[in-house]
Amino acid sequence: MTRPATEPLDLGRFEEPAILILTSLLEQPRWGYAIVKDVEAVSGVHLGPGTLYATLARLEARGLIEGLPSSDRRRPYRITGAGLALVRGRLERMRAVADAGLSRLAGA
Repeated sequence: MTRPATEPLDLGRFEEPAILILTSLLEQPRWGYAIVKDVEAVSGVHLGPGTLYATLARLEARGLIEGLPSSDRRRPYRITGAGLALVRGRLERMRAVADAGLSRLAGA
């Protein structure tokens, strides 16, 4: 499968949790537990600690999110401009697929 040139970043097997986390961070900066709870509320998906923190590390290493200073042990993260661009492209592509699928279902 090839991706458009405007979306060169391959998130691999972390694509789904990455999009869920980036979507959560669109609203405001959040720390791990707050991300887990928001993702569950929006999607019904529970991110375990291993998946959550591995995905956060990958997103941060790729410059898609950044950690913010913390006054306690909770480390908040916020989405970067690169993260905004990536999640916008992925969500638009997902919407196009969902629209096509729902249209085809209506005709089935």
